[in-house]
Amino acid sequence: MAPRKRPETQKTPEVVVRPKSKRNRSPWELEPEAKKLCLKGPGPSRRFDSGCLWAGLASLRVPPPCSIVRALHQHKLGTAAWPSLQQGLQQSFLNSLASYRIFQKAAPFDRRATSLAWHPTHPSTLAVGSKGGDILLWNFGIKDKPTFIKGIGAGGSITGLKFNPLNTNQFFTSSMEGTTRLQDFKGNTLRVFASSGTCNFWFCSLDVSVRSRVVVTGDNVGNVILLNMDGRELWNLRMHKKKVTHVALNPCCDWFLATASVDQTVKIWDLRQVRGKSSFLYSLLHRHPVNAAHFSPDGAQLLTTDQKSEIRVYSASQWDCPPSLIPHPHRHFQHLTPIKATWHPRYNLIVVGRYPDPNFKSCTSHELRTIDVFDGSSGKMMYQLYDPESSGIMSLNEFNPMGDTLASVMGYHILIWSQEEAGKRK
Repeated sequence: MAPRKRPETQKTPEVVVRPKSKRNRSPWELEPEAKKLCLKGPGPSRRFDSGCLWAGLASLRVPPPCSIVRALHQHKLGTAAWPSLQQGLQQSFLNSLASYRIFQKAAPFDRRATSLAWHPTHPSTLAVGSKGGDILLWNFGIKDKPTFIKGIGAGGSITGLKFNPLNTNQFFTSSMEGTTRLQDFKGNTLRVFASSGTCNFWFCSLDVSVRSRVVVTGDNVGNVILLNMDGRELWNLRMHKKKVTHVALNPCCDWFLATASVDQTVKIWDLRQVRGKSSFLYSLLHRHPVNAAHFSPDGAQLLTTDQKSEIRVYSASQWDCPPSLIPHPHRHFQHLTPIKATWHPRYNLIVVGRYPDPNFKSCTSHELRTIDVFDGSSGKMMYQLYDPESSGIMSLNEFNPMGDTLASVMGYHILIWSQEEAGKRK
């Protein structure tokens, strides 16, 4: 299929800097009100239970960690181990979450946002795709209006979005339009990597490896296609029985591929040994369809999110061992962008939006739609972010590569969270 020129770019006027409000308070300040909204139930709490913690948020308080400078000095002298230093840094970050606020918002789309990607080298730049195929390229660190690339409307949903690691002025997209392509910031199509040629088949996910120079994309009937950066197809195989919701290449061993599907499995593949649908290394069975499978930044763990109430953490060294299970309400709804848990880029922390479910075991009356932060090792809830003026369901939540700014997708809205003082500087 020959490359074709995309519609002209536009500028969106609907990016606003939110002024500080008296209602813009941290979860700690909301604690008294939350206590009134939550019903306390008897019985001991479960270690990995992610139920409403608003009635006991004070229990999450921890004493300030020792000085980071002192910890670094002790590590240099050999009196402090690296894991303890890393834990101290992580705890310092968790303490800082109390000062996080939404300092910028954007509502550029006429349909809900469906995908999100941070620029790999510019920590204040991100791209967001919508159900109508629109794409917003936004550098919220400058006053210039962001770039808006108009989509085709109905049937153009952006299902996957990645910046090109070889040229960060370009990005890859997969879409319900039936293509996986490479585009520039003006909306021009530079190369079509895969095209279904029909409205009955479309692409649901993609990932890119800079070291192996490959692009991988999955479609709505279970096929996964591997291509090189020149667009040459290396193989096209049906790896799942149903839609492939997510594909992920391991950041440290990029021949290691994870694929997630609504057939209730996540499969692990060695790209060097793929011969057919049965050549997977492991098949990880889930109780419900799976929305996402993310490798941790160090490649040692795999985080999966199902379409009901379970987050799993697998160890790469022991795929066949039972995973750590984190009960968490994030059920699937047709008109809601699927909720996907993600890793923090620098710490062993998991970030995921909450969709309260009355059928969830520990659900309480008037439970809030928070962004939940879990410890990736213990599965314990470490913090909940919440803004009463933006109280919708946060389907997508992802920290920038520096790990100090959080982008969230809430329906039609894009929200940027940062520490209060840092937000003022930006």
